Amino acid sequence: MSENYQVSSAPHVRAKDSTSRVMLYVIIALLPASLFGIYNFGIRALFLILITIASCVASEWIFDKIVHKKNTIGDLSAVVTGLLLALNFPVSLPWWEAVIGAVFAIVIVKMMFGGLGQNFMNPALGGRCFLLIAFAADMTNFNVTKNGVDVYTGATPLALIRNEGLSSVNVMDMLTGKIAGTIGETSVIAILIGAIILILCGVINLRIPASYIITFAIFVFLFGAERFDITYVVAELCGGGLMLGAFFMATDYVTSPITPRGQILFGICCGILTGLFRCFGANAEGVSFAIILSNLLVPLIEKITVPNAFGVVKVKEAKKNE
Repeated sequence: MSENYQVSSAPHVRAKDSTSRVMLYVIIALLPASLFGIYNFGIRALFLILITIASCVASEWIFDKIVHKKNTIGDLSAVVTGLLLALNFPVSLPWWEAVIGAVFAIVIVKMMFGGLGQNFMNPALGGRCFLLIAFAADMTNFNVTKNGVDVYTGATPLALIRNEGLSSVNVMDMLTGKIAGTIGETSVIAILIGAIILILCGVINLRIPASYIITFAIFVFLFGAERFDITYVVAELCGGGLMLGAFFMATDYVTSPITPRGQILFGICCGILTGLFRCFGANAEGVSFAIILSNLLVPLIEKITVPNAFGVVKVKEAKKNE
């Protein structure tokens, strides 16, 4: 067996698991939210999930062919990107817009910067934010019809809370997922089941999700529309893409800090930005943009949180005493 060190680009995982195995764990962890989304919104949710995943995989394969790179679709990262992206879509989104978002996420955000390990922001969130800017009306249309019957009409619970107050929503429905929203964000219970799978498999730890959620909860408790109201805080936590973002996108190995203190600081930044966007911004959501902006701060966060090498502090102190 070779004694040489193996050097490769991020993500770096201190385990015997390969990148493809880690991605497989993520796919398995996303199944509860995916299956509930299909149950909640119907067969079209499955169609959007499949076409988005296929578009991501095809985009990466074609790009590798064009630039004469080794085929990388075997690491399953394109599948994860496609699944996460689809779970951030409203079920009414036209299929061709889902394809455009998938191509943008893979080609522009990921492959143009060198592929897995080189992208500076989460590809799925990059694709979602691009579609929010390019096709805002379709990305915020949450009307759902199944078998000719209107299942969900009108605004999401977060929009209702902002416009009509807390009394306009049912917090228990927000917890279980019987609400309007994107395919994968509605059921907090399904997302938490997936998060437990990730934690038990050792894929993520709680530093980023916990610091993100706690910071956001404190922020809306102090500055939200209904201050010092625990029920309002719970509704804000259960609504929108906060839980999906905190456990599945903010924890992305490539675009989050590797230092323990940096991960906590990163989560705090995500929480504050999400709180700012939701409480004072024009949109009732804000998770995607909060995580992307925090991704841009990762180099600075890692620079100020990198631990000192062993013995450096003592050497510096000895020089000062000379």
